[in-house]
Amino acid sequence: MSDFLQKMARSSKERAEALNCVYTDDALDRPVHPIQLNGFDLIAEIKGRSPAEGQLTLGEESRADRTSLYAEGGAAAISVLTEPHYFDGKLSHLSEVVDAVGDRELPVMRKDFLVSIGQILEAKAAGASGILLIVAMLDQKQLTALLDCAFEHKLFVLLESFSSDDLGRTARLLERPVYLDQARQNKLLVGVNTRDLRSLAVDSTRLGRLNSLIPAGTTGVAESGLKTVEDACQAVRWGYQMVLVGTALMRTERPDLLIQNMLASGRNA
Repeated sequence: MSDFLQKMARSSKERAEALNCVYTDDALDRPVHPIQLNGFDLIAEIKGRSPAEGQLTLGEESRADRTSLYAEGGAAAISVLTEPHYFDGKLSHLSEVVDAVGDRELPVMRKDFLVSIGQILEAKAAGASGILLIVAMLDQKQLTALLDCAFEHKLFVLLESFSSDDLGRTARLLERPVYLDQARQNKLLVGVNTRDLRSLAVDSTRLGRLNSLIPAGTTGVAESGLKTVEDACQAVRWGYQMVLVGTALMRTERPDLLIQNMLASGRNA
């Protein structure tokens, strides 16, 4: 595990240990919305800061306003960074986004460095329909426990990898019929993140080097550093069915148009 991931894991563990919540059945029974796929799709991200790119200000625009533009552009899901120390996130940001797209039944994913079942329940009670889990941060026992909790509560999971070792562990998980079935229903997505977690630079070759290791029959998601229409097309050529785009969408005044253009080009690629 990289120094950055170790730091994030320690910080997340401290946050998890500070949780002291008991959730009612009503809270944990909030509706979840499945991802609807259309050949090539995009997860659009809301975040306040990037450790590599700095502050991503919204100006006078609210998270709800930006979320609405994401939805109008055709995003298949919204990702919300809730990590507070390096990404300026809060769990309340997730709730704001859920409320903003509630009438559209658009799934919202909690993106964080999750290490505990309590954090998954926290996400579910806030209205999340999905979560991100990072393979490299969790041993196999932790990973299966968190996956089982997520699926018990009908959440989809974006399982994020940075290396061939991560994807090998994912492939071994998918040897279990219960997880393979979730993947075939697009409830278990396989992500490849191009970010080098030591330098925080983008390794633009990683998507092409690791694409052949994504288990067959799963939905591959290209993550980090995708900014242009051509980036979306290249992801499709490498065999990815989805992209997750954050910084580029936060920095443009018309994220709806960028989403529309990336989707159109990716579907034609």
